[in-house]
Amino acid sequence: MRKEIGLRIDHRQAVIVTLLAHGKEEITHIASDMEKHVRFSGASKSGMPTDHNDSTEDKRDRRFEGHLDKYYDAVIALLYDADSILILGPGEAKGELHKRLERHKAREGEGIVVVEAADKLTDGQIVAEVKQHFHYIVARND
Repeated sequence: MRKEIGLRIDHRQAVIVTLLAHGKEEITHIASDMEKHVRFSGASKSGMPTDHNDSTEDKRDRRFEGHLDKYYDAVIALLYDADSILILGPGEAKGELHKRLERHKAREGEGIVVVEAADKLTDGQIVAEVKQHFHYIVARND
């Protein structure tokens, strides 16, 4: 049986839908447990508004990127044996995950990946999008 997986991802949460036999699906949620990434333009100790404390912002960015790496690794762990993957999402996260999958795919030989833009969706809407994308039929023969 082919393993088809779709997910909706942003920097806060991934909702992963695995299509199973007989029209059923399994839904898994992975929370990133991080706040929205905010870029600050803080002043240095001199108090001049044009001076920026780049080292503080750089540390914050590195911490954010390190947290994203762990989050994406947790998501990819659930996609490892998929024949086809649909990635949905509103912002940068879908593209970032796709790039990581492409690097991983070169090593592991994973299946086809499709990326599409999507705003906020309920779990039911995500399931419907995934089933529609894969033309999933309830009485499917394997």
